Amino acid sequence: MNAFHQNAQAALASAPVQAQAWTGQQDRLLEQACQDACGAIAPAWPLDRAIAVNPHWTRVGLPLRQVAARMLLLGGIQVFPPQEQLRQAWEQGRVTRDDLRYALQQSQEAADRGIDEAHCLAMLTSPTQVQRLPLLIDVLDNDPQRHTRLSWRQAITHQVSQTCAAYFDRHQADWQPQRGMGLYAFWRETLEHDHGIGLLMGLPHIADGIRALPPSAHEAERWVMQHLGLPSEVWADYLEAVLLTVNGWASWCAYLGWQARLEQGEDQHLRELLAIRMAWGALLLECKDDAAAGHAFHTVQQAWARSPERLQQAQHDLLVDELWQVALEAGYQRRLAQQLQRHGEPAASAAPTIEVQAAFCIDVRSEPLRRALESVHPGMQTLGFAGFFGLPVAYTPLASEASRPQLPGLLAPAYQVRDTIQPAGAAQPSSVLTDAVSRSRRQTLATKEQWQGNTRWPGSAFSFVEVAGVTALGGLWKWLRPGQAERARDDLHGLPSRYRQLCRPQLNAISLPDKITLAARVLHAMGLDRQIAPLVLLVGHGSQSANNAHAAALDCGACCGQTGEVNARTLAQLLNETEVRRRLLEQGILIPEDSRFLALLHNTTTDEVEAFDLDLLPTNARQRWDALQPTLAEAGDRVRRERAGRLGLQDRLTPPALLKALRRRANDGAETRPEWGLTGNAAFLIAPRARSRGLDLGGRCFLHDYDASQDADGSVLELLMTAPMLVTHWINWQYHASTSDPVRLGSGNKLLHNVVGGTIGVFEGNGGDLRIGLSRQSLHDGQQWVHEPLRLTVVVDAPQAAIDDIVSRHAIVRQLLEHGWLHLWRFAGSGLVQWKQGGWQGLAL
Repeated sequence: MNAFHQNAQAALASAPVQAQAWTGQQDRLLEQACQDACGAIAPAWPLDRAIAVNPHWTRVGLPLRQVAARMLLLGGIQVFPPQEQLRQAWEQGRVTRDDLRYALQQSQEAADRGIDEAHCLAMLTSPTQVQRLPLLIDVLDNDPQRHTRLSWRQAITHQVSQTCAAYFDRHQADWQPQRGMGLYAFWRETLEHDHGIGLLMGLPHIADGIRALPPSAHEAERWVMQHLGLPSEVWADYLEAVLLTVNGWASWCAYLGWQARLEQGEDQHLRELLAIRMAWGALLLECKDDAAAGHAFHTVQQAWARSPERLQQAQHDLLVDELWQVALEAGYQRRLAQQLQRHGEPAASAAPTIEVQAAFCIDVRSEPLRRALESVHPGMQTLGFAGFFGLPVAYTPLASEASRPQLPGLLAPAYQVRDTIQPAGAAQPSSVLTDAVSRSRRQTLATKEQWQGNTRWPGSAFSFVEVAGVTALGGLWKWLRPGQAERARDDLHGLPSRYRQLCRPQLNAISLPDKITLAARVLHAMGLDRQIAPLVLLVGHGSQSANNAHAAALDCGACCGQTGEVNARTLAQLLNETEVRRRLLEQGILIPEDSRFLALLHNTTTDEVEAFDLDLLPTNARQRWDALQPTLAEAGDRVRRERAGRLGLQDRLTPPALLKALRRRANDGAETRPEWGLTGNAAFLIAPRARSRGLDLGGRCFLHDYDASQDADGSVLELLMTAPMLVTHWINWQYHASTSDPVRLGSGNKLLHNVVGGTIGVFEGNGGDLRIGLSRQSLHDGQQWVHEPLRLTVVVDAPQAAIDDIVSRHAIVRQLLEHGWLHLWRFAGSGLVQWKQGGWQGLAL
């Protein structure tokens, strides 16, 4: 028996609970507890594939207030809106007494407990206090000098985080470590060579304990839980609390597990991370005497023995916080309901002549542009559609073997899209030209990589500066004096300019029958299988910013942090194919011969639109596009003026001056708020456009077109309520969580961010846990919060029976509703009703 185990046994001799023989049943219970703890962690996507994620996604099987209580007890994490924001909303009149009364009326529990307005208002000055349950490392950290150094919790988080940064980095460091033994073994070896950790923690003799660490992850798990002496009923909760101390890296490991499952595999990194954090507890026991170890065991056992009781008390106390959540939402919902009900049922009238159709992603930033285009051009019909135009694809840029997903993160790609070179007038891409341009691009990129490598290697860094001289200041000058450059297209970086317009994404290795099936499904879901205009615009969206680690998060918040360019161009080419159209006609879907589909990209920073593959359009379609330019210019100017105030710009500027100001922001490397992204998102409308056309929804509403009369079997509605509704819920709750707890669920101050591993995420400063969620600058304007943490209000125009059937058959939809994670309304004639436990009720707002 080594020194570690000898000292541990001595410590246990004075502990209140004697160690007992470990049984096979306990092994099985521990295995389940570890699985449950790891299963409670939601994934966090890397920077270059950023997806807005509900960090509580794995907990939606529990009521919201119960999750809020658990997060406070286990991790000190705030789930409901913070007191500061609620007080500000009350003082500014954003939340009124009517809102508070409405919230109280919705809660039978509040009535039974006699909670009234006075109780709610008292919470604004005396917020709910819930003390976090202690971990072993917390109670061991009790020496007299603990206030003069980092706490052991902080030091351990920092050490584990630095180890993970080195282990998971595949892109940033030139010198890569050996990883073949796994994360736990890598951590153990790293710790043996870390001569500063003992000084940081005030433990000069920690090396003895490090040498005696359990050799395997499984042994570390079993040793700690065996000797903690906790009842098995709380093991999963204790281990979840352990993981929450490194929640950022746990979320990264959960992402690796998510991706492995999409590929029918498995990943053990999260489990090994849990073992590392548990092993730290065993290590610190080695640094304590018997009496201190016994005291620590006793304190942890006592606290966790009362955890069920404390959880119940926390849920009881958080009722007032939940009431304020409802009250905050009521003010917004009242205005939304008034707008929709005032609009009434769509009037039956002769269909207007549709000259142009424009299908937009349902991103909330599309709503103002759709509204402006319809106002300027009455002959334009806009449509809202989710899922990156329904193409389940992955994309490989020219001269690259790297493939990235271009679809919602909930799904796996089914098809591949590759760049090819296709000159105008050519029926097919040119393989010879594609190969030649690929070789040229590879050579250009290799030269650039070699040049950049001179700045990284220690032996050449100084000589490189001497040789480069003032030419190295070019990039810095662009930041200091940002110009009017067009949106950077990174996918074409290093491509000769004469080939840029000829480089086109194409579906690769897909049969004609699959093309027909894909095209028919997309047209039906868009509602374009009945009437197609002479010009159909497929409008993706993307953001533009400089020096921004979180740039991808401003592109699409759902589809792996990409712009919609690739999907829009791919679909446009598919639907313009002669043979595809002929075969669709055989299925009863007519695309008129002179109709053409055109891919556009909406720049959400400047509200300009960029068209692609114009050289492939026939003359009549090109003329229609040219005639549309004044409409696009005026609509863009209207949206820019609508957004100007929130960005600190004057809406009285001339159109060119305002556009110039927004372009400058987009190219300014010091701009922390190039745009506001999806701040303010609060509702999702699944209905015909006639339900909302002409309404100013303030850029806060996702709009998906849906016509129940064309969906007899309810299959389209089922798809919308089980895919886009979940995606918008994720977006909504990432913003909610980053606002409610910006310290633990947000990424902090952008000015202090350091990128980790090239694409993994960011540190705030030089260490601490990996930061997830949104930065403060994406939610706060420096004076007040711009985003309000409201749960999503979903409004559906469909028969009650169809909605009820979907809710009954899909557990995840039912959980979101029954446990209070979102609101569901339904149109009933010209009015609205809301889903409540036990049935539908009229809105009482």
